[in-house]
Amino acid sequence: MIAFLKRCVLWLLGLVILGPLLLTFLYRYVPVPVTPLMVIRLFEGESLAKDWQASSRLSHHLKKAVIASEDNKFCRHRGFDWGAFNDVFNEFRDQGRLRGGSTITMQTAKNLYLWPGRSITRKLLEAIYTPMLELILPKDRIMTLYLNIAEFGPGIYGAEAAARAYFNSSAANLTRHQAALLAAVLPNPRQYHAGRPSAYVQGRASTIGYRINQLGPLLSCIEK
Repeated sequence: MIAFLKRCVLWLLGLVILGPLLLTFLYRYVPVPVTPLMVIRLFEGESLAKDWQASSRLSHHLKKAVIASEDNKFCRHRGFDWGAFNDVFNEFRDQGRLRGGSTITMQTAKNLYLWPGRSITRKLLEAIYTPMLELILPKDRIMTLYLNIAEFGPGIYGAEAAARAYFNSSAANLTRHQAALLAAVLPNPRQYHAGRPSAYVQGRASTIGYRINQLGPLLSCIEK
C-alpha cells in the first residue's frame, strides 16, 4: 500500500511539475495549441476563435497598453510584483476590498496550465509555474504567449481574433486607442466589450493611454 501511494505521489508530481516544465520549454519555440480555459469554454458550448501571431505581428501599442493596464513593472520583476501585493494587502486591510494583484507572468501561467477560479490549490500551482516561466522564457516571449491566449470575450482568444472581431483589423495594425480598449477589457472580458465600449471602458482606455506616456524606461523590454 505504501509503495502504491509513493507511485501515486510521483505520478502526481510528474503531472503538475514536469509536464508544465517540459511544455514551457516547448512553448519557447512553438505556438500554444489550446489552453484549459479554451477546453472548458468549448464544453460549455462556446465557440473558439484564435489565430496565433508571432511577436512581430502584435501591435507595439497593445504591448504597451497591457503593461500600463495590467503590470507596470513587467519588464523589471521576476514574476512577482511584491510592491503591488503590499498595496493590495493594505487596501484590503483599510477598505475591506480585495482586488487582483497578478502580474502578466502570473496570468500567463494561469492561462497556460490552470483553470479559472480562486482556490488555494490553483494559487499555489500558479506560484510554482510563474518563476518557471520567468526562468525559461524571455520577457518578449511571455508577452507573446499572453497576448495570444488571453480571453478577450466569449469564445475570443488572443489579440488577432479580438482585433478581427471588434475592429475588423489585424493585431499588427491596431491603433493606439484600439489597443487601449482591448487592454481595458482584460480584467473582465466576459462583461466588457471592446467593440461597443461602455463609458467605463472608454474612461479606462483613456487612463491606460495616459499611463503609457508615464512609463518611459519601464517599457524597455518591449521597445524596438
